[in-house]
Amino acid sequence: MLEIKDIHKSYGKREILKGVNLKAEKGDCIAIAGLNGCGKSTLLSILAGTLKADSGSFSINGVDLINDNKKRKGIIGYVPQENPLITELTARDNLRLWYCDSALDMEKELKDGVLKLLGVDEFVDVRIDRLSGGMKKRVSIGCAVAHDPAVLILDEPSAALDLECKEKIREYLEEHKKRDGIVLITTHDEAELAICNRLVMMKNGVLTEEDRELRGAELLKKLSEG
Repeated sequence: MLEIKDIHKSYGKREILKGVNLKAEKGDCIAIAGLNGCGKSTLLSILAGTLKADSGSFSINGVDLINDNKKRKGIIGYVPQENPLITELTARDNLRLWYCDSALDMEKELKDGVLKLLGVDEFVDVRIDRLSGGMKKRVSIGCAVAHDPAVLILDEPSAALDLECKEKIREYLEEHKKRDGIVLITTHDEAELAICNRLVMMKNGVLTEEDRELRGAELLKKLSEG
């Protein structure tokens, strides 16, 4: 079980997260919706270990990861909005940096594993600065899952991507769920919302569970209320 408990975060006098709580079980794919600036990315950065919370806990099966980056590394895969790749290197060289201490075989994954599923094999020897935004995102996901993480955290993964790239990402998320993985994803994309079995809303610094069928204008109205 994944449990986020009473996480707080402020920037100066502005309190962004005001006691965030969430629980997830194996196979859960949870969409986190919220207006820009509401704290979604702040929360994911804290869970991924790139930002420190002011207080609170984040645990997997009772093991608190909030201040333990070593344990977190083997459990969490994180795909931020911004490009985390080294642009002067090829996709293959970027992947090697992540797979070098992994139990998974990168070349095997390119032939018939997750990297094949994501379509990374089609451009693996191309420099990152020559790839499209969607290709870079697929490589980023490939890096994030190099250690076969139990929990995958994605921040707006398909924003501004073409339909083919979006479909590749959804295919992988479906596979991750089938293997009892947990997915936390910030998104308003209709197709991504459809593969999520839960929808939570970030508003006023906290998360609230919502009807997973909430979409479009109704979702926007709910986000804008209060």
